[in-house]
Amino acid sequence: MPVRGTLAILATVVAIALMASFKTPEVATTHPSKPAALGAPPPTDSGSGNGSGAAPTSTPSASSSGYKDGSYDGGTFTNQYGDVQVRVIISGGRITDVQPLTLPSDRSRSAEISQVAGPMLHDEVLKAQSAQIDTIGGATYTSDGYARSVQSALDKAHG
Repeated sequence: MPVRGTLAILATVVAIALMASFKTPEVATTHPSKPAALGAPPPTDSGSGNGSGAAPTSTPSASSSGYKDGSYDGGTFTNQYGDVQVRVIISGGRITDVQPLTLPSDRSRSAEISQVAGPMLHDEVLKAQSAQIDTIGGATYTSDGYARSVQSALDKAHG
């Protein structure tokens, strides 16, 4: 019997030590309370065309953004919860709207998440004027697909 008690105490100590050392990743969950690192401006792109998919990081304007006015459909990006595709509207060289063409909706929970995350992602793109947006907590896969689709559309919009 003393062996069981010793093992139970040892297991408890190990479990407590593991819990104390556990670190959660930083994720933006709601607006406006974002960690400083996520709210920081994105790094500048040297324009080397390295294929990283990074959008221009300077604040776009009609003369310097390089975006041609028009409507551009991004690619469709599939994740385990469904497809994500957006349409980006450029006016005056700036992103003026992002319309979701497809968001995950096959399951009721996916539809619920898309309904909440879609407007938040829309606002993130308009604020950033690029695909360099914060991930929405609880909608990580949708956020990733949304950003990738936006980048795909912006690649088409470059003049």
